[in-house]
Amino acid sequence: MSRRITSVIAAAAAATALIAGLAGCASNPGSEGSDAADKVVKVGVVDKSTVQWPAFVEAAKKEGITVELVDFSSYEQPNPALAQGELELNQFQHIVYLADYNVASGEDLVPIGATAIYPLALYSTKYDDVKDIKKGESVAVPDDASNQARALLVLQSAGLIELKSGGTTFSDLADVDEAKSKVKVTALEAALIPQSLPDVAAAIINNDFVDQAGLKFSDAIAQDDPTDPNALPYVNIFAARAEDKDNETYLKLVDIFQNDPGVQKGLQEASGDTAVALKTPAAELEDALEKVEKDTEANG
Repeated sequence: MSRRITSVIAAAAAATALIAGLAGCASNPGSEGSDAADKVVKVGVVDKSTVQWPAFVEAAKKEGITVELVDFSSYEQPNPALAQGELELNQFQHIVYLADYNVASGEDLVPIGATAIYPLALYSTKYDDVKDIKKGESVAVPDDASNQARALLVLQSAGLIELKSGGTTFSDLADVDEAKSKVKVTALEAALIPQSLPDVAAAIINNDFVDQAGLKFSDAIAQDDPTDPNALPYVNIFAARAEDKDNETYLKLVDIFQNDPGVQKGLQEASGDTAVALKTPAAELEDALEKVEKDTEANG
């Protein structure tokens, strides 16, 4: 079993203990027909204070759907909560992350709609240009498998490291050719990287945590290209349990997120105008998930 899969299993196990603390039992609109009126839908997110979420809750309310946002502090928590029925939906992850979770846990969570794709960027409080980073200094990347692979590709594109495989969605720290790389790479939990930024030359920081580092998205000194067609596996999605993928209430919430002007304005404000909003059909998202899951199993 690869370290990639082992790390996701460990994260899922750790998160399970937190699920019991969620108050109450989730209602199941999926078993009550397609009428959206008077539904209460629990949606798991990471940082519900970002501006698109209040707009989303308000827009859903106008359509007769009460959205209860359940806030999580790290990425390891929302998928186990969804799988165990404490949530109806979650929205925090891209397809690669979901594929890792499904393969590691044996679950079958599915994407039911796209939200946006974001560039993954490198930040520094010590340097204004990636070229100024000195040889032998340390750069931090997220420790979760899917974001770590993407982060390493960013560092390679920036000329800071060289990957033995040339770089894939399965690259990890063991793939870094230290003899040919300019910097040392260390992995930290994504939520902890902002507070650790002063201790390293630079760090890959997920969009959710840029504000916590006291930074703006425009402060990035290197990033990937979210408009690249090969970036589809990194599109962020609403995830549901497989049996709920055709639930009309949940699909209505996806439609609201994608088309409500207030939500879209908030999305851009929260991302510093870096988000590329998408309406990729759910069938294409499922196909992409299936492919990544097969690749994940083959590399396990």
